[in-house]
Amino acid sequence: MKLLILTIGLLALAFAGIAIKIWSKKNGKFAGTCASQNPYLNSEGEACGFCGKMPGEQDCANDKPMV
Repeated sequence: MKLLILTIGLLALAFAGIAIKIWSKKNGKFAGTCASQNPYLNSEGEACGFCGKMPGEQDCANDKPMV
C-alpha cells in the first residue's frame, strides 16, 4: 500500500512539474521539441518528419504563420 501511495505521489509531482512548465511558457509551447535538433536521433542531418525543419533552422516550420 505504501508503494502505491508513493508511486501515485511521484506521478502527481511529475504531472504538476510539466503543467507548471507549460503554464509558465508563452503560448504553452516547449522549446526545441523538433527531432531534427537532436544529434542522436538525426545523425544524417535530415529535416524533421513532423514539421520539415532543418537542423540549422531556429524556429519550427509549423510556427510560421500561414499566408
